[in-house]
Amino acid sequence: MNSQKGAQQKDISIEAFCDLVVDGLQDKKGKNIIKLDLRHLDDAPTDFFIICEGDSNTQVKALADGVYEKIKKELGMIPSHVEGTQTSLWVLVDYFDVVVHVFYRETRKYYELEDLWSDALFTEYDNL
Repeated sequence: MNSQKGAQQKDISIEAFCDLVVDGLQDKKGKNIIKLDLRHLDDAPTDFFIICEGDSNTQVKALADGVYEKIKKELGMIPSHVEGTQTSLWVLVDYFDVVVHVFYRETRKYYELEDLWSDALFTEYDNL
């Protein structure tokens, strides 16, 4: 993992980092969580996408905030970029090697991000 400005981070594998992100999403009842492993694709913008959805704008923001807080608390890292929190239809939390996409259900269906990266290796997680 690349370190972020001013952040003290623990040594952690990228897989363990992804697990923490998924835990943060599951803590806030994120639905239809999928991890896309893009490392084998030459044109991929990152190593992993983690995608999930919420039932409302409020939940979408809470999911993104939950990931932010979990990673900050556990690893002392902050994302390099966060966008979409004003409308909370699609919030992107960018940790450089891992990009988290939190969608409102209808927005996720519209953009079909999983279809755009269908060559990725998919891991699906149970709804809690």
